[in-house]
Amino acid sequence: MRPLGLTGDMETTGELGEFLRTRRARLQPEDVGLVAYGARRRVPGLRREELAQLAGVSVAYYTRLEQGQSGNASDGVLDALARALRLTPDEHAHLRNLARPGRAARRPAARAQSAGPGVRQLVAALGVPAAVLDLRYDVLAWNPLGHALLAGHLDAAAPGRPDGRPNTQRLLFLDGHARELYPRWEEEARRAVSALRLAAGEHPEDRRLAELIGELTMRSEEFAALWSRHPVRACTSGTKEFHHPLVGSMTLEFEMMRLPDTGGQGLLAFSAEPGSPSEAALSLLAAAGGLGGRPEGAPPLRGGVLKRRTG
Repeated sequence: MRPLGLTGDMETTGELGEFLRTRRARLQPEDVGLVAYGARRRVPGLRREELAQLAGVSVAYYTRLEQGQSGNASDGVLDALARALRLTPDEHAHLRNLARPGRAARRPAARAQSAGPGVRQLVAALGVPAAVLDLRYDVLAWNPLGHALLAGHLDAAAPGRPDGRPNTQRLLFLDGHARELYPRWEEEARRAVSALRLAAGEHPEDRRLAELIGELTMRSEEFAALWSRHPVRACTSGTKEFHHPLVGSMTLEFEMMRLPDTGGQGLLAFSAEPGSPSEAALSLLAAAGGLGGRPEGAPPLRGGVLKRRTG
């Protein structure tokens, strides 16, 4: 498998072919109303000829598109392919990004960012766990409860250092503490890769994003396996399960709200159902102050208090 990101370039033409092939492979002729004859099929899913027929384009044209030899596909063609492949809205948008790499490349490459003063003030004032993430999922700021929830073993001041900021996706795949934090780790991993796929399609020119994906591909077999399946989904809201080392199990709702005019930054915030055990657990975590202490009434810890490290 070609490890994406080692050169710093998002090879969108190759990514387009991989994306189309994975989506062809998940559909059978009978799924789209085609007759499947008895001859043994050499490839899983739809053949190129079948997809071209469904989309109303020539086989030669579709083949050039899948091979990255046609960079001027019209909106009508891409929409027809999306319908034929039964793409979700997120996948449809991703297809357009991959098919039009020149348009994305005209945008200036994103550099190291910082959260604005007003955003930092807002995050600090929130009474729920919150963090500001950039387009690469680097943490630009977090409040004490967000720090305690997501990475209490790291230095709370780390987001203020551009060269040492925590990255939520790197933590998930390469930090053992994060693996213990999420009892449904496989679900979190699929969600993370899906979000990175969208980011890669939207920002093919971003060298640091490409380097992050290349690093995860090389260092995590689980990431590489998920990446090769080309999942695509915007993960802007939902439910996350936690097993926090200080306060035990929690079920929290999350929202990722894009911040306008910030180059792709988002505000990630968590909340618990009022009156629920999870709300009580969050209150205990807040009482701990994110300093590694064990609040009164917290459940017994397995293996002791999670140790903090700095830097």
